[in-house]
Amino acid sequence: MHQQTVEKRNSPNITRFLIPRLLLLQQAWVDAQVSPSGTVQLRAFSDSSITAGLAGMLISALSGLTPQEILDLDPASFLPSLGLGPAVLTPSRTHGLANLFETIKRRTRLLVSQLPRFPSLVISRDSVQAEGVFAEVQAQYLQPDQQQVQQLGSLLKEKKIGVVAHFYMDPQVQGVLSAAAESWPHIHISDSLVMADAAVSMAKAGCTSIAVLGVDFMSENVRAILDEAGLHHVKVYRMAAADIGCSLAEAAESQQYLGYLEQAGATPNSLHVVYINTSLRTKATAHSLVPTITCTSSNVVQTVLQAFAQVPEATVWYGPDTYMGCNLAQLFRQLSELSDEAIQQLHPAHTAATVSALLPRLKHYTAGTCIVHHIFGGETCELVRKGYNDAYLTAHFEVPGEMFTLAMEAKARDMGVVGSTSNILDFIAGKVSAALQQPYGDRLRFVLGTEAGMITSIVRKVQGLLRSVGRDDLEVEIVFPVNPSAITTSQQQVSAGPAELPTGITVVPGPASGEGCSLEGGCASCPYMKMNTLTALMTVAQRIGDPAGEAMLEGFKPRAYADRIDGKTLAQVGCIPILHMRHFTQHKMFSSGLVEDIRGRHRVE
Repeated sequence: MHQQTVEKRNSPNITRFLIPRLLLLQQAWVDAQVSPSGTVQLRAFSDSSITAGLAGMLISALSGLTPQEILDLDPASFLPSLGLGPAVLTPSRTHGLANLFETIKRRTRLLVSQLPRFPSLVISRDSVQAEGVFAEVQAQYLQPDQQQVQQLGSLLKEKKIGVVAHFYMDPQVQGVLSAAAESWPHIHISDSLVMADAAVSMAKAGCTSIAVLGVDFMSENVRAILDEAGLHHVKVYRMAAADIGCSLAEAAESQQYLGYLEQAGATPNSLHVVYINTSLRTKATAHSLVPTITCTSSNVVQTVLQAFAQVPEATVWYGPDTYMGCNLAQLFRQLSELSDEAIQQLHPAHTAATVSALLPRLKHYTAGTCIVHHIFGGETCELVRKGYNDAYLTAHFEVPGEMFTLAMEAKARDMGVVGSTSNILDFIAGKVSAALQQPYGDRLRFVLGTEAGMITSIVRKVQGLLRSVGRDDLEVEIVFPVNPSAITTSQQQVSAGPAELPTGITVVPGPASGEGCSLEGGCASCPYMKMNTLTALMTVAQRIGDPAGEAMLEGFKPRAYADRIDGKTLAQVGCIPILHMRHFTQHKMFSSGLVEDIRGRHRVE
């Protein structure tokens, strides 16, 4: 059975919910039962007098209502109706009261319905417990085979091979890599932003080859940045001779996206903000048509704000990720409704008026999606809202609008984060660190709204924090919100293997016998990333340094482009948007060359 985030205290009828950031981080106990008359009866207790009083007011207002009446209440209108003024409801108490209300609603749902359970991993100081088949698969390789670790570490060290890998790698690969990094420091697991920078550092430290575990645009970026740094002699290898694709990058190479760029190029003062998850061909083609800067999910908001700060008359064209573009537009609409002071904490050059003014000139592409993040929409989000809205919600900027909205609502209560994989990892670490400052035990629950491969880095980070202070009374539950149509239930018979149709076609079950993928389209694990296997890495590493072996690795090198644009190689032009982003990252402003290009490329005479 799935373990609830509960403990018993004194009375067997009182259930303790350890609610994060509840009213100055105090603890509260809540009990919900349905009376014979069909109404909900609530009880609450707290180890803080103020918390107990506020919780008591909430309980008094809700007890006696039917389950549906409680579920229909909107916290935005209900909580102010309690009549508690700002002297009582400080910002932290307001967040806590809202979180307690969400917990009561969740308990009420459990009284009247059986919600499907998402798989999860419960992380403690020295163990990881899996609930659900999909979670069991993720946990399988968190304790890597030490013989594999030693073999890989020795081979990389002997041949001076650096490894850069994305967070979305398969847990088996990440587990071995993370352990091998303890003996060979030139192994780096991160989001795509810093993979190329890490490769440069490895090359300068003496690595003569770089193995890239990711999709093809990542290895292309590594090759281009190494060349830009003058490190042409350092070899770069992918993990397969076949294309390691990306649905999002492929969308940016379509004729439809080319038309979008041509429209941008025909508009004066335009800037194309292109997601880094695209090929060098896309970046080069784009920059040849319209001034272009790359971005990541962690810096896209600042990139757009900076563009309008330095070129107020600009039109910004974001692409190709449709979900991120929609989320960006929604975020900026919300920003326009904040106070000038709140906006200037995000960017000092902007006010509510300037954000409102830029909205009509912030464009986004409408036909590009990532097959992983597509899963986090529709019915999946409805289950998150009903069953997990009192948990911390994390969402990658690429998720559909439903999950983005949920996470933004949680963020307003200090219970959520929207951003890159690194942002999500930092958020989880921050909440765990804050909980470790308290003298009592707890279980923190996080809904992971991004690719499941991140779990290896999360487990290592969380257990490292717990071990650093010697605490064994804090647990962290990571929930995988896979689509309910793909969750294995007790009524389903789990297939032992492939099934064969009468036509002779073999049907292979999805991850973990169907768990983890969505009938809407999308999986919690990227099928392209899974082409980067441990076997492939060992094979590539063994062939490096041997002339015959390296001849067999020709197809494993990043794509080489023979095309030229205005006398420059396609790779050189494709590097320009990346270098613009690197300048912005280092100097917190666009280069004068980029600003001049925006204003002068298509000047109206």
